[in-house]
Amino acid sequence: MKTAAPEPSPPPEGSGGNGNVRLPPARSDAPFSLVARNNGHMSQNTRAEAQPSPTTTLGGGPAGLGSHANAQPSVGSIAAHRPHTVAAAVSDLAPDLDADLDGYEESQTDGVQLPQGRFLDRERSWLAFNERVLELAEDPNTPLLERANFLAIFASNLDEFFMVRVAGLKRRIAAGVATRSASGLQPREVLEMIWARSRELMARHAACYHEDVAPALAEEGIHLVRWNELAEKEQARLFTLFRHQIFPVLTPLAVDPAHPFPYISGLSLNLAVVVRNPVSGHKHFARVKVPPLLSRFLEAAPGRYVPLEDVIAAPAHLEELFPGMEVLEHHAFRVTRNEDLEVEEDDAENLLQALEKELMRRRFGPPVRLEVEESIDREVLDLLVRELKISEAEVYPLPGPLDLTGLFRIHSLDRPELKYPKFVAGTHRDLAEVESASEPDIFAALRRRDVLLHHPYDSFSTSVQAFLQQAAEDPAVLAIKQTLYRTSGDSPIVDALIDAAESGKQVLVLVEIKARFDEHANIKWARKLEEAGCHVVYGLVGLKTHCKLSLVVRQEGDTLRRYSHVGTGNYHPKTARLYEDLGLLTADPQVGADLSDLFNRLSGYSRRETYRRLLVAPKSLRDGLISRINKEAQHHRAGRPALIRIKVNSMVDEAVIDSLYRASQAGVPVDVWVRGICALRPGVTGLSENIRVHSVLGRFLEHSRVFVFGNGGEPEVWIGSADMMHRNLDRRIEALVRVADPAHRAALNRLLDTGMSDTTSSWHLGPDGEWTRHAADADGQPLRNIQEMLIDARRRRRGTATP
Repeated sequence: MKTAAPEPSPPPEGSGGNGNVRLPPARSDAPFSLVARNNGHMSQNTRAEAQPSPTTTLGGGPAGLGSHANAQPSVGSIAAHRPHTVAAAVSDLAPDLDADLDGYEESQTDGVQLPQGRFLDRERSWLAFNERVLELAEDPNTPLLERANFLAIFASNLDEFFMVRVAGLKRRIAAGVATRSASGLQPREVLEMIWARSRELMARHAACYHEDVAPALAEEGIHLVRWNELAEKEQARLFTLFRHQIFPVLTPLAVDPAHPFPYISGLSLNLAVVVRNPVSGHKHFARVKVPPLLSRFLEAAPGRYVPLEDVIAAPAHLEELFPGMEVLEHHAFRVTRNEDLEVEEDDAENLLQALEKELMRRRFGPPVRLEVEESIDREVLDLLVRELKISEAEVYPLPGPLDLTGLFRIHSLDRPELKYPKFVAGTHRDLAEVESASEPDIFAALRRRDVLLHHPYDSFSTSVQAFLQQAAEDPAVLAIKQTLYRTSGDSPIVDALIDAAESGKQVLVLVEIKARFDEHANIKWARKLEEAGCHVVYGLVGLKTHCKLSLVVRQEGDTLRRYSHVGTGNYHPKTARLYEDLGLLTADPQVGADLSDLFNRLSGYSRRETYRRLLVAPKSLRDGLISRINKEAQHHRAGRPALIRIKVNSMVDEAVIDSLYRASQAGVPVDVWVRGICALRPGVTGLSENIRVHSVLGRFLEHSRVFVFGNGGEPEVWIGSADMMHRNLDRRIEALVRVADPAHRAALNRLLDTGMSDTTSSWHLGPDGEWTRHAADADGQPLRNIQEMLIDARRRRRGTATP
């Protein structure tokens, strides 16, 4: 068995590095030491060596593609067989965007090494993000049913964190391959910190529900009660429901020498039942799984809801399940398992089949968390711990009911006065000069100007969705090329692509079947698209296709014109109403040529790595951003306007963070608007005193990515799909597009101005890693809510603004 090399002992905290920089300690529930990471920029060669090498197979392109995967000719080959020309020849376009990046001067460091301990721990930062979600649930100013919804979101987020991050960390520790984190924590210290911190947050979560939200809901006539709080008439009604609709689907499983301990599926809610044989006097353990397809809360009477497990566990109901036995006790419990995927793509002859097999294996991943009702009998708990092979540190006793993701059901109740005011997005004004019931002509609008979309404030259905639907129906459209990472179960976009293929158009769809937790749905859609005649490919081996791209090729007279969409969010009509995202619709020939080149790289054989108006990971995106960050320092030294503004979901990549530190040391003001994880320490004297980090959470999930550079007075603005994380920059196909229209650049600058303003409600990150909420001014008056401001701005355009 191969043993892991011993981890080096870290130097004493504060030793080495820049003696003028003193870092405040980050709060932690475990002791830790700090160790330096690579202080220089990560070179292209270094990253290339770390990347898995794409492999090819004869007759199929990248491993796992079907024999037809490369059958679709490119736009260029279409043009070669038709009597027309491309609207702008590629050779006539501007030179490659990054051709001059090698000439950018490296950031001047004067030989000073950046200090150790400059990175915050990413796992603790994620837990801090979920704490901000919890604070919205705790906030009495949040509408009541939205508070219940945030409690459910917190629980769902934590489930995924344990299934992926904690499970992955445990797997690496067990395999002996876990290394010290960038923050300096040993793997075991990270795990112990997670256990301690998540225990605190789960206790707060339960207290918020029991002491605050549930009583407040009761005052509004929504009673969440337990079985013993029901009236006799209500219990009788539920007994009838149990006998006819619940009992038939239950399967009690005994545990004895003839019946081994049953497999407990991940995230399932279960009852541990102890019964006694009245004849022998022997006690037995049995498990009853709470059916996941039934409603989590059952309505006992109008406005009164009881958890499903309470109905199953009612004394008379358990007697129905175990006739002739004495039911002594019952306890609810819930197991979280490792549900991350491991697919060795280089060895997989067919990626789709390999993924389907791995999804079957995922159901049997090892447990990483056991939630139990705090009243559980010690003997029963010992049995669960022993049989599940889980440690005591991974047991979380909580007041029932467990699994508060069930509150999503309560949030769906028709009580609009207890929710955020309803908002219906309108058509973007550049797509329809006048609001009307008729669909805007997307292609005509894009021939006039580029359109910068901001969802959910601008309607997704009348913009991006309409763009693809019109392309599918338009006889002048020759080809559609599309990436799909996540989409809805009844996706009108998938339907449009199928319609286009069935009408004879060439349709290429890059389906990312490895999109976490959407694998089953994406496999289904991949097969449906293939059956309709679409050319379906799964991207490049070793890389997830995460970029959000659409390309439509249309014949207009004797020319071919390319229409493009580059977005920050998924082509998902339902989440587009809940996620804040940006998108650029354009007929610009440079963007069209770039997308043609990128799609050809993804579907065939191409080694193109630089583009005209795109930065593309894993080759040019990190280096392109770092070069621009370095250039801002040069502008500042030369007395030219310089600034850096970044809006992302996560800021983790050490090379990008180090470049921001150096820009700050040079005097460049740096604003970072991050929704979730941030490993950057702002406000450290001598290192990052010119960096501010804010976070905004609210009714919409902030999801867009924006990058702004002052560029000596000629601002450069980018939007796209990439977060500043290793997986995005090294293991995914990501794309950023440069925004060319000055009005669009100004609008995005105003957006970031508002988001980073001290008069906007947000959380501010301190140098110690602690987030502080700023929701009221010095007089106690609420600060501006940026999402409500944007909603009201759209309403004003339509003359429906609130007074």
